[in-house]
Order: sequence, then C-alpha cells, then structure tokens
Amino acid sequence: MTSINHLSSISLPHRRPPLRSGWFLIATVWLAGCIGYSLGPTNGTYPGSRTIQIGSVSNGTDEPRLGDTVNHALRAQVNTDGTFRLASRDDADIVITTALRKFVRNPLTFQRNDIIATRDYDIVLTAHVTAIERSSGKTLLDREVTGRTTIRSNPDLSSAERQSTPLLAENLARNIISLLSEGSW
Repeated sequence: MTSINHLSSISLPHRRPPLRSGWFLIATVWLAGCIGYSLGPTNGTYPGSRTIQIGSVSNGTDEPRLGDTVNHALRAQVNTDGTFRLASRDDADIVITTALRKFVRNPLTFQRNDIIATRDYDIVLTAHVTAIERSSGKTLLDREVTGRTTIRSNPDLSSAERQSTPLLAENLARNIISLLSEGSW
C-alpha cells in the first residue's frame, strides 16, 4: 500500500491536450491564407465612388432583340458587382458603348449513335466594348469581349437558343464589368 500512496503524491508536468494545439495550428494557417484577400475593387478605387452609364447596345448580329437583353444584363451586373453606381443621365464618370458583332453556334458534342447529329452547342457572343472617361476623354477599355453558354439540342433549336439568350447576355456582361472593375486605369 505504501508504494501506491507514494505514486499518487508524484506530480506529473501539465501538458496541453494535443487537440487544442492542433486547432490553433489550423486557425493560424487559415488566417495566413487570407492575408492577400481583399473585398471590393482591386484597382484601388472605393466601391461605388464612380458612376457608369450604359449606352445603347447596337446589334450587328442576326439575332433579334439581343441588344436589349445585353443592355439589361449590363445594368444588372453593375448593380451586382458594386464597384460602380449606375447613372442614367449625362453625369456619369464612365460611358460604355457596346456593339454586338458575332453570334456563333459551335457544335460541342455529338449524338452517341450518330456522329453527324449535334447534341450540345456552345453559343458564343462577341461584342466590341468601349469605355470612355467622360471628364478626360481617356479610353479605359476598347476591345473585343466574348460571352458564352452551352445549350442542349432539341427538335426546336431556335427555342433553345431563345431560352439561353439571358444566360449568354449575363456571361458577356459579367466579363465586361469585370474588365472595368479590375482594370488598372
């Protein structure tokens, strides 16, 4: 019995549970990975500090009403992105003009038993976009921008294209506004 009492009086050094130090290590690594991340515009401007006017979108393609759909998508993307405030009059800092140039339907995949019949199409819309700073007349953006979406072929291909038009316009608008908000002008 004396040997048992003797062992109970020995104090062992206090050790932290390994689980607690593991969580500390995970939290440290996670926070270190977020150091370079920043919210908002990456070009040094404050969100909403500049206004943008979406000019009319000219449609040089054979697709009817595509210009109106792209115009609506551009306005929605400006509001979603938050880098710019949408201006409807002549008091905007930046004016965007867009000219739709090409609407192309590329075969993407083919039917399993018939290699001639297309199953999916890649729809590509190309637009020439110009963004001009109103106060200085400086051209901020002057280039071709593309948007794309995929559609499944069905017996009524024109109906499938018409239903995919908002997605195509949204992708194009996202690419345009992204170029402006991340630009280094």
